[in-house]
Amino acid sequence: MNIYGDSKSGNCYKLQLACANLGIEYTWIELNILNKETQSEEFLSKNPNGKIPIIELSSAEVLTESNAILNYLADNSTLLPTDPLNRAKVLQWQFFEQYSHEPYVAVARFIEKYLGLPEERLLEYKQKQVGGYKALDIMEQHLSTNLFFVNDTYSIADISLYAYTHVANEGGFDLSSYPNIKHWLTRIGQQPGYRPMHN
Repeated sequence: MNIYGDSKSGNCYKLQLACANLGIEYTWIELNILNKETQSEEFLSKNPNGKIPIIELSSAEVLTESNAILNYLADNSTLLPTDPLNRAKVLQWQFFEQYSHEPYVAVARFIEKYLGLPEERLLEYKQKQVGGYKALDIMEQHLSTNLFFVNDTYSIADISLYAYTHVANEGGFDLSSYPNIKHWLTRIGQQPGYRPMHN
């Protein structure tokens, strides 16, 4: 299996972390999004949407979208519940991550870490803080009575949210007033096979 990604990207790190937790071997193919390597004719033939990560299976089939890939990788493992309700709750938090968390926390991080906070995007950067802190508030509240996001068991719901939350400071977010999130981050770092983001 080949994984095409950017080592600094949280969406790509999700797959690296899941594979490390599950002991899945793969070949990593690094792409630089700032150099428009995801817009090459060769890459667009694999994913016309021109985004990473993607996985390319030995059958040459390609799967896109980080959370869809996580569900594929985690099938029949402890990282994905078999119970229909808990499986739906995993999806619930993954949708939350993509629609209420990633568009704010990840984009603010991109503006700061990748682009260096250019003046023309400073207003957008500041606006992203509002939505990002709202998402963090929801997570903090949930974690006040839960060890993990679904059924008190580490799952791909946690991986989805961990990827950008644990580097939220790189997008200007201060987690010092979020003790439950900080304890949750520590618990994830203690999971078997854990690997840090190499960014």
